[in-house]
Amino acid sequence: MARCVGRLFAFGNDTGATVRAGLNPLQWSFRARFGLGFVLCVALLAYALYVQFSLQIQPCPLCILQRIAFMVMGVVFLLGALHAPRAHGRWIYTLLVTVAAVLGAGVAARHLWLQMQPPNPFGSCGAPLNYMVENLPLTAVVRKIFIGSGDCALIDWRFMGMPMPFWTLLWYVLLGVWGLLAVRARK
Repeated sequence: MARCVGRLFAFGNDTGATVRAGLNPLQWSFRARFGLGFVLCVALLAYALYVQFSLQIQPCPLCILQRIAFMVMGVVFLLGALHAPRAHGRWIYTLLVTVAAVLGAGVAARHLWLQMQPPNPFGSCGAPLNYMVENLPLTAVVRKIFIGSGDCALIDWRFMGMPMPFWTLLWYVLLGVWGLLAVRARK
């Protein structure tokens, strides 16, 4: 395990010698790039948990879907970093990361759009997500999640004047592009 982690941020050459990667992430290996993607996803999820449990801001259903998209991206980044495939395998991992990033960005964009609408006193996100999943058909759950307003439209947290869905949207774009750049790695 330590050997695998030690090689995560290393270049290998044809002779098997290992040279530590420089500070330029565009020169890193596929494994290192995907490793960084995994670390960023874990950091973003850890911050979401900090906001939930320390700052006492409860996530709405759209927030939970965004977390799931980050989890999927993180797992794909981790598997890609551990596997470090060649040629076509890299494209498969990149495609999976890109799909998760696009889906997450779509949810974040919808959430941001809801927050930018005028307040609706009758709107509500509805019941908690776990209650809906247990008691409603899947199609009804998805429909309720994306029709959500009310709690989903409340802006409880801002950084530099922008709400959290803006920042998650930005991270989905950045991580999706990062995954695409990883395909170009020589090693």
